[in-house]
Amino acid sequence: MHIGSIEIDGSPAVVVRADEESAVVLPERYTDVESLLREPVDRRRAAVDEALRGGERLPIAGMTWLPPVGRPGKVLCVALNNSANPDRILSGPDTPAMFVKPSSSLIGHGRAIRLRPEFGRVHPEPELAVVIGQGGSDIPVDAALDHVFGYTIINDLTSPTMRDADTFHYRAIHPDPAAPDGIRYVESWVSYPARYKGTDTFGPIGPWVVTSDAIPDPHTLRITCSHDGRLVTDDNTANLRFSVAEVVSFASSYLTLEPGDIIAMGTALKRSSAGGAVQNVDLTTLGGVIEVAIEGIGTLSNPVERR
Repeated sequence: MHIGSIEIDGSPAVVVRADEESAVVLPERYTDVESLLREPVDRRRAAVDEALRGGERLPIAGMTWLPPVGRPGKVLCVALNNSANPDRILSGPDTPAMFVKPSSSLIGHGRAIRLRPEFGRVHPEPELAVVIGQGGSDIPVDAALDHVFGYTIINDLTSPTMRDADTFHYRAIHPDPAAPDGIRYVESWVSYPARYKGTDTFGPIGPWVVTSDAIPDPHTLRITCSHDGRLVTDDNTANLRFSVAEVVSFASSYLTLEPGDIIAMGTALKRSSAGGAVQNVDLTTLGGVIEVAIEGIGTLSNPVERR
């Protein structure tokens, strides 16, 4: 089942895809996917079935899309979670590494990515995203997929320019009982992602959330990224270093997962036969339209608006 959130006459509404060209609107009490998750499973299934049986079909073309989950409690992003990365990692953890992207950065399908010259270089990062349906803590790996409501697409836009500007090279203070003053200094590098990952419009997401029953194995999906129609990345979710179940379980051992939370699984990196890399697509300079497509889910397309 494909579920999305759109705007009708200035108000949010939830739609369910009826076929390739049309969708039906759910009752007004549903404003995004999270509002579905707050209801008992039998009630939301009844609402969907009733809408599909007798609801008015609206053309998908021309819909004004919103993020499918409007204000998730948290958007967790897994860093360097692709099998192409180990050769590039000089040192790092052997478990998933995560950062949080603010929900205010999210925009819907078709909405403009707004870039300013002072942002510097900005490139796309095409990713599979998980929508949590059932929350919990310390979730076992073998039960983790039961907590997944569905899957969507996210473009984790990144500014290496702002990353460099917000990186500290400093002497960290560590305890050292053998030292006269009880401390020692360790040369360290640390970077903070609030700007370079969380700037407004840096989180295109959607258009659809596809329920997990329609995607029994999230690790067999082709994922591509194109800029102005030119294929840049052609990868597969089979190349994720850590699986969806492993990431959900690991994350829940530190952060309580809640219904509507989103987990971005990491950037698809495999280059297309035409060459190039997503890191070379500087949207601030090039503008244009960036598209991310994932097999079985759909295509997320966003134009760039340079200011």
